[in-house]
Formats: sequence, C-alpha cells, structure tokens
Amino acid sequence: MAAAAAVVGGMVASGVIKVVIKQIGSAIGGKIKLHKNLKRDLQKMQMTLESVEAALSDAERRSITDSSALLWVNRLKAAMYDISDMLDDFQSDTQSLFGAMRKRISMPDKMKKMQKCLQKITEDHQNYRLTPETCTNEQQLPDIRENAGTMVEAEIIGRAEEKLEILARLSGSTSEHTTFVPIWGFGGIGKSTLARSVYNHPEFEKHSRVWIYVSQIFDLKKIGNTIISQLSRQQSQQILDLHSINIRLQELLAEKKNALIILDDLWEKRPSQLEELKSMLKQGKGCKVMVVVTTRDEGIANEISTVQSYNLPQLSDEMCWEIMRQKSKFETRDDKERLEPIGKDIAKKCKGVALAAQSLGHILKSKSYGEWNSVRTNHIWNLSTSTDASSGHEVLGSLLLSYNLMPPYLKLCFAYCAILPKGRKMNKYKLIHQWIALGFMEPSSIFSNWQLGESYIMQLLEMSILRHSKV
Repeated sequence: MAAAAAVVGGMVASGVIKVVIKQIGSAIGGKIKLHKNLKRDLQKMQMTLESVEAALSDAERRSITDSSALLWVNRLKAAMYDISDMLDDFQSDTQSLFGAMRKRISMPDKMKKMQKCLQKITEDHQNYRLTPETCTNEQQLPDIRENAGTMVEAEIIGRAEEKLEILARLSGSTSEHTTFVPIWGFGGIGKSTLARSVYNHPEFEKHSRVWIYVSQIFDLKKIGNTIISQLSRQQSQQILDLHSINIRLQELLAEKKNALIILDDLWEKRPSQLEELKSMLKQGKGCKVMVVVTTRDEGIANEISTVQSYNLPQLSDEMCWEIMRQKSKFETRDDKERLEPIGKDIAKKCKGVALAAQSLGHILKSKSYGEWNSVRTNHIWNLSTSTDASSGHEVLGSLLLSYNLMPPYLKLCFAYCAILPKGRKMNKYKLIHQWIALGFMEPSSIFSNWQLGESYIMQLLEMSILRHSKV
C-alpha cells in the first residue's frame, strides 16, 4: 500500500507543475513591482518548468514501474512545492516598507537556491533518459449523462445467483431472532453493490430497512444512533450512553415485525466489539431482524456470522465486458465491430473486479479506437500479471490506469480529497472553495468556478473514485 501511495503521489506532479507555472506567470504580470533581475530569473524559471512539463507525461507513466523515474518525479514535485511556498511568501506582506525590504533582500538567495535545484532536476532528467513523448494529448473526461438508476443497473450485472443465495440465507430461519449474513471479499469486487440489490429487493418492501456505512472507524454509539434515527424515520437527539441506546433500540425493534439492516464495510476485528454489536441488534420480541454485513476480512465474517458467511466470487470476463459496454455507451458507437475484440481483451484484464470494469468503462466512453487500443496495451497492466487476485493488485492496476488518464487538474482535485478520512461526509461547497483557493481550478470563459467544481465532483463520483465518500 505504501508503494501504491508513492506511485499515485508521483503521478500528481503534472497537476502541481501546471499550478506553479501559472503562479509564476501571475507573479511576473502581477501588480507587485519586481526588480529587473528577479523578473528575469522568474521568466527563466518559468521556461525551465515548461520544458520539464513537456517530458513529465512520459515520466509519470514510467514512474509506475521504474524506480528511477519515480524518484525524479517525486523530487520535481517537492521542488514545485518549495517554489510555490517561495512565491506565496514573496507576494505576502509586501504592503509595508519593512516587509518589502525584507523580501527584496531574501528573495535573490531563495531564487538562487531554487535555480540550482531545478538545474539538478534537469540534469537528472537527462541522466534518466526521460524523453518527451512525441505526441501528447491531454485526456478529457466526458460529460456526465447517466442517472443514478442506470449506474446501479450497470453495477449489478452478473450477480443474480449471488443475490438469490443471500436471500436464501436470510430467509432460511423462520424463528424470531437476529440473523447475521456476512458477504466478504477483496475491495472492488462488488460487496456493497450486492448488499444494495438485496436492500432494494421487493421481498423487503414492507420491512423496516436500515443502511449503515461503518468504515474503518468503528463507533458503536454512532451505529446505534444511526439505526435509531432510520427506524424512527426522524432526526432524533443523539443518545450518549450505550445502555440507553440498547433500551431505545429494543423499544423500536419491538414495534417492527421485520427489519433488514445493512452494515456496510466493517473493519473492526476485536471479538469483544463485534460481540457488543451483535448483542445490540439481538433485541426486539416479536420482530425478526436480518443483518447483512460486508467486509474484506474472512475472520471478521466468521466472527460475526450466525449462518455460513458468503465469499463473493469474481465476475466472469463476460460480465466485466457487459459492465464496460453499459458504462461506455458502447451501443451508441459507429465503430462497435472494431472495438469489441479490444474491449473484451480489456475486460479480461479486470480479473473479475466490478469496480475495475465500471471505472474503465466510464474512461473509455468518449475515446477513439486508438485510445481503446492504448488502454489494452498499457504497461500498467504489468503490475498485476504475476500477482494473485486476493492481493488486490488487479484493482490497483485498473484504478491507476483510470487515474493516469485523468487530466492534470482533476488529479490534483482528487489527490486533495486524500486529506479527508474515509467515509467522512464532504461539504461539496467547502471542497470547491478549497480547490479554488489552492489554484486547482481550470479557468473557463463559459462556466463559473462553482459550475466547474461541481462538474469535477460528478466526474470523480461517476468513475467510482469517491465511491465511499458522501458528497
């Protein structure tokens, strides 16, 4: 995972360098009066960065498998942050005479240091033989056209038998008690999607239904209060102690004849905590409670289950291709016959992972024949050819490819979301405001920054990149 983080961190450099080049341009053409030599140095630095940027696309691509390229890209990114900090420092506190004099004295030394750093990076670039690509086309993501209902239908392709199996296990017991049915498997395989299809099944239309996203932060009080809120169908006051939560849950469940509870993405491994969770839901005389749990961990599944846990199998290559067809709007294309063999080859590389097929289908939606072929032959797939599916490297390879195909500005916006904990509810307006403040937004004469920001968020959600975040 650390290696994956380093690779993704390196691939964001193309977005950072664009921001810094724009920042230098603003400093040169801004209202702050520059010393002649300083203006010349900034122009020289800008030209150097523009030359480096031309080679960066290929360097980022190679950084996934080439450690020397990754080292160079990460050093470049670190230098970009230093330059950005230097410019921020220079442009601040220049209103006072003392501040302006201090900047005037210190800036030449800082510029000299940055110039040496860039010179070393340029030399290393030549030593590593990171040459510019002969043809570079910035990848543009298509507009969002599909609605949420279409997306759900595309995601549940090929899980009919699995859904019937979960339904059978839930209804297997006719006695009044709580049944726990865990679905386990590695990330991206479709556990949450299968749970959602069970949740929406007509059999449970008259049930009291609850959906809880648990996440890596296990909080019994939060889980209990959320179940209470959903069962009572109103925003109730938070109950602060577990004993009172258990009493209120017992009262609510006693009022219900049948309840279906989904506990999505459970990571908690401590048996004592899992036992408390089970005890919390084993209540309610006269009520049959059915609980579906999704988790990546077989041990967690076995610990919490009251019936045999279910190991979700990988999708077939045919099902992956069907997901890709729907997500890429394949049937609307004029070149279907030429693309189909390529698409089927790409589907095989998804290794049965639903998330991979969904993300790649979206990426390919507006791509040409040549771009489809480039995805099929992309070197990123080599990351997973010698590894087992259970390690999750197939998901890594496919999602790295989706990330690599993002335009630089979208990479920056996505990478910024990493500062938020998994499962944290995002305020999209605050998020867009932060993107604007950091200079991540591409200027447009047609759309406002807010419209662009909402478009960026929708693109990331559509690709399922932010699938576990609430925006």
